[in-house]
Amino acid sequence: MPRRNRVTPLGELIADAGRGLVYGNRGCLHDADGEIRRAYATRRWIGCRLRYKDWRRTPLVQPGRFTELFFLDEATAFAAGHRPCALCRRADYERFLAAGGFTGADDADARLHAERLDGRARRTHRARHAELPDGSFVLEDDAPWLVRGDALLRWTPAGYTDRTSRPGGAATLLTPPALTRLLAAGWQGAVPLLHPSAAQT
Repeated sequence: MPRRNRVTPLGELIADAGRGLVYGNRGCLHDADGEIRRAYATRRWIGCRLRYKDWRRTPLVQPGRFTELFFLDEATAFAAGHRPCALCRRADYERFLAAGGFTGADDADARLHAERLDGRARRTHRARHAELPDGSFVLEDDAPWLVRGDALLRWTPAGYTDRTSRPGGAATLLTPPALTRLLAAGWQGAVPLLHPSAAQT
């Protein structure tokens, strides 16, 4: 039975058998029985490498420890509001701070928290489709779609499907603006930005 620790571009936690290409956390979200009880426990939402040195991440969801989360790719993690980890992705983290003009982790995490949530509800942003960089996510018909070239690709837990032309006009942007600007600057980090299915759709 899959655990509810897969993250969607909306930041929601779902159960899915796939692991994804990026790992992360936002604190301890589960109870002693391993059941998810909260959406987040800290403002520090991070995205990590699946493998780092010889560390073992098993068993998962241990009592009192952070909840291990998995993302299809870094574009998904960015859309959900997770930024690069300062430990396993130090060079990415430092580039992220410099590009965003952040003074440190607390500054970055406070700004991202305000950009991804409105109270406990998901915050979206208005933007123009034509100005959005590859790797950002928009909401169309209540579903998350990846911006890639002149197209939008529908996100699923297993990969991208259903290619459609990128529309004109206004867009409902899911990716927090600070991370959208990072993508616009040509971001490539230590974890895969896009799942291979994005190139096949």
